[in-house]
Amino acid sequence: MSVIVRDDGFHAEDWVGEITEVPADTAIAAVAGLAAAGQGGMLRVAFPSFADGRGFTLGRRLRDAGFTGRLRAAGPVLADQYAMARRSGFDEVEIPDDLAARQPEDQWLFRADWREGSYRARLQG
Repeated sequence: MSVIVRDDGFHAEDWVGEITEVPADTAIAAVAGLAAAGQGGMLRVAFPSFADGRGFTLGRRLRDAGFTGRLRAAGPVLADQYAMARRSGFDEVEIPDDLAARQPEDQWLFRADWREGSYRARLQG
């Protein structure tokens, strides 16, 4: 199973519609088509490892291409990367149960105030 992480903590899966899986190595040329085809649904960007940041770029590109549906980062994303995922345009993160056991909900909630900790917010203040 897996755990869905949002700004307010851990959740069980609640999506009932179709989920389109998007590999992290998806060509940038395909982003506009994915964004258009996925409207009203969910795109789930698969992160192969916590050290592979291509998914963050892909998430940002999907939002920039106009995708307005639910965008989920899925895989071994770490709590320390939650703010980057949210700033990249992801609505939520799906992590495996074993990662949730190693990085419990309080570690994710500590990073849930992702808007305040950005360098842009610090520059404006």
